[in-house]
Parts: sequence; structure tokens; C-alpha cells
Amino acid sequence: MINLLFCGNKGVFDGILTSALSILKRSRLDTPITFYIFTMNLSHLREDYVPVSDAQAEFLDGVVKEYNKDNRVIKIDVTDYYMRHFDGCPNEDAYCSPYTLIRLFADLVPDIPDKILYLDADIMFNRDINLLYDIDVTSVEYAAARDHYGKYLISPNYVNAGVLLFNMDMVRKTGLLEKARELIKTKKLIFADQSAIIRSTTKKRMLPQRFNDQKFLHKHTVVRHFSKRLFYLPYPHTENVKQWQVSRIHKVFGYYCFDDILYEYIYLKELFKKREEK
Repeated sequence: MINLLFCGNKGVFDGILTSALSILKRSRLDTPITFYIFTMNLSHLREDYVPVSDAQAEFLDGVVKEYNKDNRVIKIDVTDYYMRHFDGCPNEDAYCSPYTLIRLFADLVPDIPDKILYLDADIMFNRDINLLYDIDVTSVEYAAARDHYGKYLISPNYVNAGVLLFNMDMVRKTGLLEKARELIKTKKLIFADQSAIIRSTTKKRMLPQRFNDQKFLHKHTVVRHFSKRLFYLPYPHTENVKQWQVSRIHKVFGYYCFDDILYEYIYLKELFKKREEK
């Protein structure tokens, strides 16, 4: 069994759908995949901070089952955990949203397996997921690749927390996420959950950049992470292009290798829209 974890509100539907399709289309899978989704309702903070809907989760479950009947999507509402631990905390206005914080509950949620791969919703697999998931993490808390900019500006081994292969057994023993939650509660951190995880780490495994490539797409790239990046031409500026913005993927990056995935996404998104309108 491959176990994956996504987190977010209703707006991550496009990201999870495209990411899931990339995994299912680029991998030779001999084992089922469980897609866990942590979500919550924080509409008291912002009206669009609403959870992934049951309809979205059921649709995603149907999509992944088309590839293997034993694949499944499990939506888990963590609102109570958030209100108990992070309501009103210094990082509630995190650089992305409070939803970046909820992966820090992975050790509290019952029945989360001992090995799980956390993924930001703005990633696409370019190669087989088993190249990443089969990496040995038995003696570490997690495996991660360097942050493209942080490795130059902060520290050579500064990791990007958008792709984390967790050994939850070790995480529970060392209290990694418990320590990270305490930091979130008490200190304002520049990169919130990412900073908290890094500061709380006892032992990690560094992965090659191809397992979380935030700037380039090479033939050997396993995960392309569509995070905000810097462009120098025609003038220095940043772009925050996401994989479900198909026209911009073509125009800004000149990527056409994901078209089989993205065209299926477009079809499925329209199908979901029509079902919602009935």
C-alpha cells in the first residue's frame, strides 16, 4: 500500500486531481494507493476557508478507482485539532494559509500509517512514484530534498517541506510534530510549518533535487513542484504558475509533456461541474 497525504480547503481540488492523475498515469502500480486529505472549516476567518466537500472527495475517489478498484480517497476533518492547538496562534496568518499547518496533526489523527508521503497540491509526478516512495526512511524521521532558493540563502541543507516522506513511527517516538506544534503556538516563524518542522528535526535523509524540483523540469525529474519562482527576463520578477493553469504552463514554461494528464483533468473538471449543476 502507498499512503499519500494532501492538505487544504475546497480550493485544492484542482491540485489534488492533477497531482493524483500524474501519479496514476506515470507509475507502474502493483499496489493500491490511499489518498488521505486533511481539511477543515475556518470560515470564521475567511469565507473561502471551507473544507473539501463530500462531493469533491467522492468524485476524486471515483477517479482513482478507475485505475485500481482498491485505490481510495479518505477525507479527514481536522477542524477540532486546529481549534484546540492553533486557534489564534501567531502563525494563523501563515505565508500561504492556515491550511499549511494541518499536516502537523499527522501524529494525532488515528490510523495514519507508519509510512506516508506528504505532498503539496501544486506538484506533478514526471516519473514513477515508487522511485520516491520506496526510499528507506527506517532510521530517520523523514526524507526531503533541498529548497531551491533556501539552500543558497539560508543553509546548504535547508529543505523544502512540500514533499516529505515521513516515517511516522520515528516521528511519534521523537515527538517531531509535537515539538513543531509547540513552536507554531508560541513563535512567529517566517515559513510557519516548514520552519517549525526543520527546527524540530532530529534526523532526516537528504534527497536529490529531482525528488522535489522547484525550478526546472529534467528528464530525470521525479517530482516537479510548481511553487513560486524567480524569473530574470524580461526583467526580474516572480511567477506563481500552478499546473492546473494549462495555458500558462504552456506559455510560461513551454511544458507539453503533461498534456495527457492536463487534458484528462479538463475533461474531469467539466464532468464534475456538470454533476454539481444537476
